[in-house]
Amino acid sequence: MPSGVGASPLTVEELQQRILADLVPLPAHPMPLLEAQGLAAAADLEALVSLPAFDNSSMDGYAVACADVAGASAQAPVTLPVVGENAAGNATLLALPRGAAAKIMTGAPLPHGADTVVPYEWTDRGVAAVRVSRAPEGSGQHVRPEGDDVVRGDLVVSDGTLLGPRQLGLLAATGHASVPARPRPRVVVISTGSELREPGTPLGPDSIFDSNSYLLAAAARAAGAIAYRVGIVPDEPARFLEALEDQLVRADLVVTSGGVSAGDYDVVKEALASRGVWFGPVAMQPGKPQGFGFVGPDRTPLLTLPGNPVSAYVSFQVFARPALRRLMGLTPEVPATITARLTEPVTSIPGRRQYLRGVLGSGGTVSLAGGPGSHLLGDLAVATCLVVVPEDVTELPAGAEVEVVTFDD
Repeated sequence: MPSGVGASPLTVEELQQRILADLVPLPAHPMPLLEAQGLAAAADLEALVSLPAFDNSSMDGYAVACADVAGASAQAPVTLPVVGENAAGNATLLALPRGAAAKIMTGAPLPHGADTVVPYEWTDRGVAAVRVSRAPEGSGQHVRPEGDDVVRGDLVVSDGTLLGPRQLGLLAATGHASVPARPRPRVVVISTGSELREPGTPLGPDSIFDSNSYLLAAAARAAGAIAYRVGIVPDEPARFLEALEDQLVRADLVVTSGGVSAGDYDVVKEALASRGVWFGPVAMQPGKPQGFGFVGPDRTPLLTLPGNPVSAYVSFQVFARPALRRLMGLTPEVPATITARLTEPVTSIPGRRQYLRGVLGSGGTVSLAGGPGSHLLGDLAVATCLVVVPEDVTELPAGAEVEVVTFDD
């Protein structure tokens, strides 16, 4: 792919597809259930047992054969001998003779021969014999049948499913002690710029605090990765390459910010353009200058994002977030958008896909959070989404439907 000044802009989809096409999901290995939270299952998993695993009682009461108490009423109660008791985890009665009852607790298995549970409230709670004063509506009342929820062999988690509390609970209930999953990608974040200073240190008249490394490292964590924030790298190619090479040993993905435009001190571009990394424009705003390639002996993937904070964050959402989802085996890699109605009119530059900061409201509406400037970090902080204006649209009225990209956090 051509690189450098004068190259035709790629569309957002073209760069996304190139990045995803060259990335391979990280190798999977078995993990204890709780360690897999937030990761993607790396295989289809079937239930090892049914849920419930056996017919069991949904009430405290008496297990009976429905036919034995079909005529019971307050005026003509039916009395049955009580021949045993089953409690959850302590079921001693395996079979129930016809014409008898067994005391049973919630969750306990029904003895063979019983098909119904009469709740305590319908009886005199007798010990040696029980008087039933209300007939069940039919066989199976107050019984949770085996396999009513999940049948052994059912698919319970599909390959690529994000493993959250509910999925992990289901896996545990169906007999899984571990789950094959891909690990969290290790993301190294490097900020470049001789003007940058660490927050909390003195600022000179020509310096600013480094926000991008914190912004991008936090975004990587929100996307499910392990983030390593590297100290500030000045605009010196040799220093940048040294810092980059030092970090490759712990990186599944490197994300840099700054130094990718057409200026005199664009250190990332100067250091890497001759090493096979593509740099060029993308038809989007903010985030026009981008870069992507592989570096080091293990061909570690590298995304080079612009230096303005909003441009860097939008670029992360559009390109780095799908890359991380591919490494984690999550589908879809490019997160799905939702639709919302604008509360105000919008104008846009033709030929570029505009990503405006927005705040989702009630009733499916979205309002803008500040202007389009790529330096407006205050507006970004209050935003909850990105409003997408297509390349061929220059204005939209209030009430128009737009696509919205929601944030991980």
